[in-house]
Amino acid sequence: QVQLVESGGRLVQAGGSLRLSCSATGRTLSSTGMGWWRQAPGAEREFVAAINWSGGSTYYVDSVKGRFTISRDNAKNTVYLQMNRLKPEDTAVYYCASRGVGASGLGYSARDYYYWGQGTQVTVSS
Repeated sequence: QVQLVESGGRLVQAGGSLRLSCSATGRTLSSTGMGWWRQAPGAEREFVAAINWSGGSTYYVDSVKGRFTISRDNAKNTVYLQMNRLKPEDTAVYYCASRGVGASGLGYSARDYYYWGQGTQVTVSS
């Protein structure tokens, strides 16, 4: 059973930076695509960023391009989301997600992901 645990969320002022981490236990994730999603109060879960198995390919939602960077350290079984120039509209619960076994590429929709973490709260004050 794969478990994904996110960390790093907290309250930060607009313009600040945070780095979220997602650590996996139960199975190596070095061969699977990973992603970050977020859900604001009253809104649907939204795709943020995706990364392929090697880290050589990434994809971002337009609203975070140039501000967020997804990366991975397969030796540590960990995926990161570096968030810079944060805005109040980035406030949400951020979820890490893993694609299934053998799915090494980028995932663009929620159905592309098989395992989900419990989320970490990011709050950006104005």
